[in-house]
Amino acid sequence: MGQLVERVDEHDCVLGTVDRGEAERRHWPHRIAATICRDQAGRFLVLRRSEDLPRFPGHYDVMAGGAVGAGESYEEAAARELVEELGVRVPVRFMFKFLCRGATGPIWLGVHEAVITEPLTPDPEEIAWQGWLTEAEISKAANQWPFVPGGWEALRRYLGWGPGSGEEAKTIM
Repeated sequence: MGQLVERVDEHDCVLGTVDRGEAERRHWPHRIAATICRDQAGRFLVLRRSEDLPRFPGHYDVMAGGAVGAGESYEEAAARELVEELGVRVPVRFMFKFLCRGATGPIWLGVHEAVITEPLTPDPEEIAWQGWLTEAEISKAANQWPFVPGGWEALRRYLGWGPGSGEEAKTIM
């Protein structure tokens, strides 16, 4: 059995504990915690996912994160994922959550923010590249680089650009 997650309903209420792989195969909603990271200058951390990852290989993302384990809070999972993926222990602040119906969904995506003040030590099995970009640089990159759709939608909501993702999001910037 793989990672145990909590299957949830359309209101994010727990229905039971299931294997993450089964939840994905059956399209059962479950929880993902992710963090938008900024530096002290306000730039955003942008990551390029490893080509070896099963979900969105080689795509860019504006969040670090992963599945919320059974019995774990969104905040606990977000903090754990920052250690696992970026090698940093920093406080995370819960911002919002939404039901994301993207390619791996439906998932409840709990979005957090963190300010990174220490050097990153990214896990090379998960992250092929990282860089700090301004909002304007990310907006420009959105028309050139493939972004993870759920991460892009979360960033749009975080910045107040409104819901949506993909080509619709890119054309209004």
